[in-house]
Amino acid sequence: MNEQLKEFREYRERMNEKILKADNKVIKRIFNIDTNTYMDGALPAKVKEMLGLATSMVLRCDDCIKYHLEKCYELGVTTPEMFEIFSVANLVGGTIVIPHMRRAVEYWEILLESEGK
Repeated sequence: MNEQLKEFREYRERMNEKILKADNKVIKRIFNIDTNTYMDGALPAKVKEMLGLATSMVLRCDDCIKYHLEKCYELGVTTPEMFEIFSVANLVGGTIVIPHMRRAVEYWEILLESEGK
């Protein structure tokens, strides 16, 4: 497994465990809302993750971008679809999103290479 993928996944898991271990009711509810938001509903989970990626890019949150890239990958988003997501994010967010798009493309390529695609 690529070291960047491994580091991100391990860090996220480790820190989420620490956060949830604090047993704070509000934080647990926020985590639950996040989980439930991205489940299939009137919109399929794939579309919701694509929306999450575009909005995370506009908000310029690299951790969120990586998370949604991984979910999009798991849900079968294609590279052409990914570049359409990037185009929407750049249109809405402006050129300030370009550095985040660069890192997103790099991480997307790592995801593709991790499975030999």
